[in-house]
Amino acid sequence: MRRKRLRFLIVGAIILIIAIIVTLFTINHFKSKRQYKEALNEVTYVENLQIPFNSETNIKDLISTAKGKVVDNVKVNTTNLGKNTVTYQYLSSNNEEVTLTLDYEVIDITKPTIWLGASYSTTKGSNVDLLEKIMCADDVDDNPKCSIIGDYDLNTVGAYNLVFEAVDGSGNTESKNFVLYVKEPVKSSGNKSGGSTIRTPIKEAYDNYKKDDTKIGIDVSEWQGEIDFDALKNAGVEFAFVRVGGTKGIDKEYFLDKQFKRNMEGFNRVGIPVGVYFYSYAATKKSAIKDANWVLEQIKPYKVDLPVVYDWENWSFYNAFNNSFYTLNNNANAFLDTVSKEGYQGMLYGSKTYLDKIWLNIKYPIWVAQYTNTILDYRGLYDYLQICDNGKIDGINGNVDIDIMYVKD
Repeated sequence: MRRKRLRFLIVGAIILIIAIIVTLFTINHFKSKRQYKEALNEVTYVENLQIPFNSETNIKDLISTAKGKVVDNVKVNTTNLGKNTVTYQYLSSNNEEVTLTLDYEVIDITKPTIWLGASYSTTKGSNVDLLEKIMCADDVDDNPKCSIIGDYDLNTVGAYNLVFEAVDGSGNTESKNFVLYVKEPVKSSGNKSGGSTIRTPIKEAYDNYKKDDTKIGIDVSEWQGEIDFDALKNAGVEFAFVRVGGTKGIDKEYFLDKQFKRNMEGFNRVGIPVGVYFYSYAATKKSAIKDANWVLEQIKPYKVDLPVVYDWENWSFYNAFNNSFYTLNNNANAFLDTVSKEGYQGMLYGSKTYLDKIWLNIKYPIWVAQYTNTILDYRGLYDYLQICDNGKIDGINGNVDIDIMYVKD
């Protein structure tokens, strides 16, 4: 009898607890629903919730008016084309914090890029594929539709008026009129010019660029042969970048620069701070990460004081990579993220032209190349500047690249 009464009390207590939980849940549900509705009525969003792809947008940019305030001005994801949803915290005028959601659409409004001047020249009988040689790329679409409108014959000398057209997956269209010149091959006379080659002494770099916040250095590879490191030290070289190696094409085998080991040991021995660079053919994020891991293995035995540099310059056959500019930038960041996680400083190398127009989403320091005697007109921030590829310095037979480091406080 006592056991039945005890079981009855236990069951009753459980039912009571469940009833309380259900009641509290129902009260909180309706309270939350009321708070959400009241908060929603306090917020007015902008009329146009179509956001350009990969644009810098925060939730406050999408709110026209609000009686309360946004708790956290979260960044809106603009890298997924189509319908998206963002969630954010809102503090109402009644001082109640509510989770709100907003639906928006990401659209691509940028035309594809056709890297082509007013004309393109080739020789009679060449087998050049214009759709492969002329860069046709998009900011979003890895494979925009590219075509040449008009007739031409690579086996017949002449000037052909053509139109190059590119259409991306969102329907954005770009076209360029150009003249294709098919010319007779130029016969070599067999005579070579005996003129002298202008070179840039490292002293000139010191005279033009050396200040309290700069250092003068070089970058080298196997093309500089066997270097005299003590002579470089005496000549005033303050830092150097050494090529690690590269791959023999897209998804091809790796090769180590023939002078990498000797160069690293030499610079370490004489105490010249050194960084490294890798020439990449990465076409995917996975390949870029693989490249980075290979580089990390090669540099383990050496003292690397300066950045590990991602060098991607395959513009002459860009179409073969099937990369949008967004994909290309993501690949670079993947390489640099990987070396950064291992304690190295990542950096991107690029010429001024491509940094201005293509490398737009890199979150790492920049090493810019611009060979000019005038004021550098690259608009972005940079830590290193490559000023020439015809440098002259004791310790190296032949030309060498000369670089400037901008020292930060």
